[in-house]
Amino acid sequence: MQPPNTAAGPLAGVRVIDLTAMVMGPYCTQIMADMGAEVIKIEPPAGDNTRYISAGPEPGMGGVFVNVNRGKRSVVLDLRTESGKEALRAVIRTGDVFIHSMRGRAIAALGFDYPAVAAVNPAIVYTNCYGYGRRGPDADRTAYDDTVQAECGLPYVQQRLTGTTAYVGTIMADKVAGLTALYATVMALFHRERTGEGQEVEVAMFETMAAFMLVEHAAGALFEPALTPPGYPRALTPDRKPYRTADGYLAALVYNDKQWNAFVDAVRPPWATSEFATLAQRAARIDEVYALLAGTFRERTTQQWLDLLGGLDIPAAPVNSLDALFHNPHLEAVGFFETVDTPNGPVRFPGPPAWFSRTPGRVAGPAPRLGAHTAEFVGDRNSGLTRAGEGGAA
Repeated sequence: MQPPNTAAGPLAGVRVIDLTAMVMGPYCTQIMADMGAEVIKIEPPAGDNTRYISAGPEPGMGGVFVNVNRGKRSVVLDLRTESGKEALRAVIRTGDVFIHSMRGRAIAALGFDYPAVAAVNPAIVYTNCYGYGRRGPDADRTAYDDTVQAECGLPYVQQRLTGTTAYVGTIMADKVAGLTALYATVMALFHRERTGEGQEVEVAMFETMAAFMLVEHAAGALFEPALTPPGYPRALTPDRKPYRTADGYLAALVYNDKQWNAFVDAVRPPWATSEFATLAQRAARIDEVYALLAGTFRERTTQQWLDLLGGLDIPAAPVNSLDALFHNPHLEAVGFFETVDTPNGPVRFPGPPAWFSRTPGRVAGPAPRLGAHTAEFVGDRNSGLTRAGEGGAA
């Protein structure tokens, strides 16, 4: 059992007013909480819908919600009422960051767009988490991970890779956009530390994922005129997949010339002629290279390959199940998992992946029950507040 987090993380002293829901925004603010920030999660009376979408020990405490909202405080406000709005303004006056995931028109209709919030607290960093940026024609479209995956090209590249048009098996758009919201918010905080100026920040899922996909897939299409169609060939070949071995599967990448020469010298595959001697030659015929390697990897067991390739310093790994992550020796050795006592018993969280020598982060605590901290932050629950489960949604 991990001891309570008494270390001051790198964001210690930062107060975040969090009006986000689902995963994109909450993932951003979960990391801020792990890094020492005080995160006040403002929820409507019905709560964040994510409370109810996966298994949990009690209603409203599903696993996805518990993971991305750990260490936060839950304050229930009905923002359709003037008293609820005034209660939120009182919290905003004390904050460093205001972050929300409503559409632009919705947050403005409630009276909490950037001009309104900055009028209450001019130094605040105000982060909008949108599906699509406000300056384009799609500004008010509803967006979820699946639709943004589709629009940014992920199912298309999966089809190129596997022959089947499919989403990737994780909510990648939500999480990548959440990480983008995190770094954008912290950059604005850094600017404020230097200048004293607050500002408005906007992070949109679609633009984030378009940038993410085009890191490698822009390729020759970056240039004018385009040298090639967009698409990074090595990532798109159908033969880019784990190799079948004599008894299972293996992920391996015999990539640069040093690795290639070490592999050829140790294995002596008959097809490894001079026409594949350089990385440029192999890149030009990557489909063929992958197919030839696939035939060779069938000749030994997974463990035999892991032993051989490890000794040659060639990257290789077993194909793990998700369950295997909870028992991974490396993750155990680095203290990746942190067990936290909660009202529902111990919860074993995946901890912060970043390490700091002077200001370490740590899982800040359990996820809050709905409205658990309302009275603590806003006082009289009958003055502009709604008890959890009463009234309408914000």
